[in-house]
Amino acid sequence: MRSSPHAPRHLVLAVGVLLPCAQSVSSAQNALPSWNDTAPKRAIITFVHKITAQGSPDFVPVPERIAVFDNDGTLWAEKPVPFQLLFAFAEVKRLAPQHPEWKTKEPFASLLKGDMAAVAATGERGVLEIVTATHSGMTTDEFSRSVEEWIASARHPQTGRLLTAMVYQPMLELLTYLRANGFKTFIVSGGGVEFMRAWAERIYDVPPEQVVGSAGKLRLETRGGKPVLVKLPAIDLIDDKEGKPIGIESRIGRRPIAAFGNSDGDLQMMQWTVADQGARFVLFVHHDDDQREYAYDRADRFQQFDKAWDEAIARGWTVVSMKRDWNTIFPGTK
Repeated sequence: MRSSPHAPRHLVLAVGVLLPCAQSVSSAQNALPSWNDTAPKRAIITFVHKITAQGSPDFVPVPERIAVFDNDGTLWAEKPVPFQLLFAFAEVKRLAPQHPEWKTKEPFASLLKGDMAAVAATGERGVLEIVTATHSGMTTDEFSRSVEEWIASARHPQTGRLLTAMVYQPMLELLTYLRANGFKTFIVSGGGVEFMRAWAERIYDVPPEQVVGSAGKLRLETRGGKPVLVKLPAIDLIDDKEGKPIGIESRIGRRPIAAFGNSDGDLQMMQWTVADQGARFVLFVHHDDDQREYAYDRADRFQQFDKAWDEAIARGWTVVSMKRDWNTIFPGTK
């Protein structure tokens, strides 16, 4: 833009400042098309602009632009059960011929009969037995191959869509938008780290080294003359609730400046994110659309959004209404 020799200098300077800002906002509008022009979208754009604008008092250097995302219920759906459980159930059926004792041992016997009510009745103990049986004893490479083969064709039991199509289009756009503005994006989830690493790069463009999750202990062994890592039936990290800040510190080594979640299990991650100086941003996804997805929050038995919701409102954090703030939920749908 060429200024007139007669234009007041302060006007020229103002235009020079406002034009890049307008271009940045316009670019963000184009980058987040599945977000309605409501308060959450505007809050995202405002935050990103103020921490990336040179000369801004809130400017954050690129190496410190760390954003962390919960996975289940934040990046993809988590109903009727977290998808990793669907994998574990499928693995029990696949491995059953190798375990004849499962025909009479609960909860495996009920699962093999298709009696999910009886499986549910075994509670957390039963689920833990299933997960332990299907997530340990093999090498990390063998486990990854099993996940990759399963997720290539696994479909949601209610929508019939591929599980990899049950991701949230607005959040895919947000990941891309943040990375375009110098952020490094991490998944920090209660899900199993090796389970997510098998497909996260293909679905989210988040590489394995930027995935933090619950993890079991590993042991180095030699099999067939080669070193392998074997998954053991022992816990190393539960990356949920208070475990999330621990996972962030031990696996990432930098406190994030932005965090995204959807439940009480993410609250400590949000508190950890905002507990340092400088500009910070946290956002909760509220599942309130029972027509296009699901509606659940305070009273949900497994994925409560209760204490976190109260704290978000009290502290002015951003809460996204899927019903009001997203014009699209899943790719290729409205």
